[in-house]
Amino acid sequence: MIVKTHNLYLRRFTADEALLILDLNADSAVTQYTHDPIRDIVHAEEILHQVIIPQYERGLGRWAVFLAETNAFMGWCGLKYRPELDEVDLGYRYHKAFWGKGYATEAARASLEYGFNEAKLQRIVGRAEHANIGSLKVLEKSGMQYIGDETVDGCDVRTYEALAVNFIKEL
Repeated sequence: MIVKTHNLYLRRFTADEALLILDLNADSAVTQYTHDPIRDIVHAEEILHQVIIPQYERGLGRWAVFLAETNAFMGWCGLKYRPELDEVDLGYRYHKAFWGKGYATEAARASLEYGFNEAKLQRIVGRAEHANIGSLKVLEKSGMQYIGDETVDGCDVRTYEALAVNFIKEL
């Protein structure tokens, strides 16, 4: 387990959990703003082994999120180093059944705390498309500050950041 909160626990994905990723991405509402559909189980395995698991070596990662009360897989949340931008970003994705209940904000905040307190990061960014109101609310409620609009990966996004010095003061 990486992080435990009041309602959730976040842990590393295991090498045999590609089906969790495939099932999550099978819902077009979940991937509406992500622009990275998972085609099939082979593709999900590639994402797991080439993108998700290698981040764990850095002490970061997109972690599997579970509801503590039932052990239900909810989705993922966590931190990812993006070498092309030389930054760490906060990302998350959940099954629709868990939207609008505050769980994404709870996991995002816990991920930020982990990033600053455990990984000793100084800055974490988060981005969402302008139309993705739910994700924008998560970024704001988790304590990140809006810093501007930009185009990243071919998408127009709102960019937020959290700085260790400012974030730790809030806690």
